Amino acid sequence: MLKTDLSLYNNSPFKPGGNAIKRLLWYYVNLVFLKGGLLPSSSFNIFLLRLFGAKIGKGVIIKPGANVKYPWHLTIGNHTWIGENVWIDCLVAITMGDNVCISQGAVLLTGSHNYKKKTFDLITQPVILEDGVWIGAGAIVNLGVIAASHAVLTSGSVATKNLEAYSIYQGNPAVKVRERIIT
Repeated sequence: MLKTDLSLYNNSPFKPGGNAIKRLLWYYVNLVFLKGGLLPSSSFNIFLLRLFGAKIGKGVIIKPGANVKYPWHLTIGNHTWIGENVWIDCLVAITMGDNVCISQGAVLLTGSHNYKKKTFDLITQPVILEDGVWIGAGAIVNLGVIAASHAVLTSGSVATKNLEAYSIYQGNPAVKVRERIIT
């Protein structure tokens, strides 16, 4: 029986974008200002994210403690809210539409590993959160997931598959529990 051998791991096929200096500079900017909350200002955080290539609409709120891996892979629509301590792991594209709410402590993942391979290869897929999606506190959205318009992932739930429009999902793995009716 074969075993995982991390000494064989080779991440060279993955290209994070940006040069090494840009990635290093972003690491410290993110650590001090976004994640560290040195200046807990949405407008300043948005300025920094845009400076590093993020595409961000108007009226966006980013709370202190947010952590963004590579902002040049991030697109955020208008009037979207990102809560405290949200982890946006954008190894590849993460796209959020308008009026999206990512509650505190939520995690958006675009990377994982192929546990079936001895070399534990990196796997990446984009995440798309369409208009009006709400990701509850402490919820996890896994790579490749598309949350369709106005879908809800409840607090602490884990999305491993696409979420249908105007539907509420709960659990680990998340399953549809009912329709979302907006009055």
